[in-house]
Amino acid sequence: MDLNIQLQEIKHGSVEYALSVALRDRVLRHPLGLYFTPEQLEEEKNEFHLSGWQGNELLGCLVLKPVDMYIIKMRQVAVSPQAQGQGIGKMLVEWSETFASEHLFTTIRLSARDTAIPFYLQLGYEVFGDAFTEVSIPHRSMQKQLK
Repeated sequence: MDLNIQLQEIKHGSVEYALSVALRDRVLRHPLGLYFTPEQLEEEKNEFHLSGWQGNELLGCLVLKPVDMYIIKMRQVAVSPQAQGQGIGKMLVEWSETFASEHLFTTIRLSARDTAIPFYLQLGYEVFGDAFTEVSIPHRSMQKQLK
C-alpha cells in the first residue's frame, strides 16, 4: 500500500509543531480531559519531533526524549483518527528507530497504554517492570534494543 507519506523532523515552535500538538491533544489528551500547559510544551524544546504527512495534512507524529547517552524515550505517538489502521503508526515507529540509531541511541523505551501493547509487541518491543497507572489509565513499560 503506497500512501505517499513524507516523514520529517519538525522544529519545536514551528507551525508544523503547533499542528502536531493539536493532533496529540485531539487523539491522546482530550479524551482523558487533559490539556497541555505552556510549561509542558516548553519542556519539549530539547526533544525530537517526528511526523508523517500526506501533502499538507499531518497524519501522525511522535516525540523522542533523550534519557541519557544511550536511551531515548518514545512518547506521545498519535495518528489522526481518519488515518488509523493504515500503517502510519508502524511507519513512524520504525522510522523513529532508524532516527534514534543514527543519533547513536541504543535503546528505545516507552510507556504503552494497555490497549497499545499488542501493537508494540508486533514491532519487537518487550514489556518490562510492573504495570502502572499514568494519566488515569493502565500502562506498561516497554523497550527495544536497536541494531
